[in-house]
Amino acid sequence: MPEDRAMRVAAALEMVHGYSLVHDDLPAMDDSELRRGRATVHRAFDDATAVLAGDALLTEAFGVLADPATHPDAEVRIKLVKGLSEAAGLHGMAGGQALDLAAESQAGDLMLKDIIALQGRKTGALIVYACTAGAELGQAGDEAYRALAAFGDRLGLAFQIADDLLDHSGSEAETGKPVGRDADRGKATFVDLLGPAGAEEKASDLLAEAREYLDLFGPKADFLRAVTVFVLERKA
Repeated sequence: MPEDRAMRVAAALEMVHGYSLVHDDLPAMDDSELRRGRATVHRAFDDATAVLAGDALLTEAFGVLADPATHPDAEVRIKLVKGLSEAAGLHGMAGGQALDLAAESQAGDLMLKDIIALQGRKTGALIVYACTAGAELGQAGDEAYRALAAFGDRLGLAFQIADDLLDHSGSEAETGKPVGRDADRGKATFVDLLGPAGAEEKASDLLAEAREYLDLFGPKADFLRAVTVFVLERKA
C-alpha cells in the first residue's frame, strides 16, 4: 500500500481530532484556556472563529477521504468516509461527548460499565478508526479487521484511563493544559471509580489484552505494540 494513501487518511483523521479539540475547549463545553501549552483557539481569537475553524476541519476531512488520491477504488473511499462519519458522529465521538456533558450532573450514579460505554464512544471510536482504516486501505480480510478493531477498542479505553490519571496527578507544565478539571466539574472518571492504583492496573490489563490481538500479525505489528507502552508512559 503506497504510504501517501495512508498519510491522507491519517491527515483526515487528525483534522477530525483537531476539530474536536477546538470545540471541546469552548466555554459551552470544557471551557479550557490552554491546549498543548498555548492559548486555545477561542482564547487566541474568539468563539466564532473557533466554531468555524472546527467546522472547516471536520468538513475538509471528508473531502480528503473522498479524493481519488486517497484510493483509486471508490468503494474503498466510501468505506473510509462511512467509517469516519460513524466514529465522529452521533454513534461515536459527538454522541459520547453529549453523554460526557450529561454525566456531570449524575457522576455519583454512574458505574464502571457506564464510563466504559461513554468513553468507548467519545475517545475510543476515533482510535478504533485509526486502527482499522489501514485494513480498509489495504483491503485486508475480516479476521485482520476484527483483530485491529478489538486492539483499538482496548487501546482507546486505556488511553482514556491514562488521560484521567494525568488530569488527576499530572501538572499543567507537563500536559500543556489545565489539570484537575474533571474533579472540578464533577465528572465521573476511571480514577474516581477505581482510585489511581486501580485505574493504572485496569489500563495495564487492557493494554495486555490489546497486545494479544496483535499476535495475528507477528513482527509487522511491532509499532502498534510500542504504542501500548507509550500510552501509560506519556505525560501530555
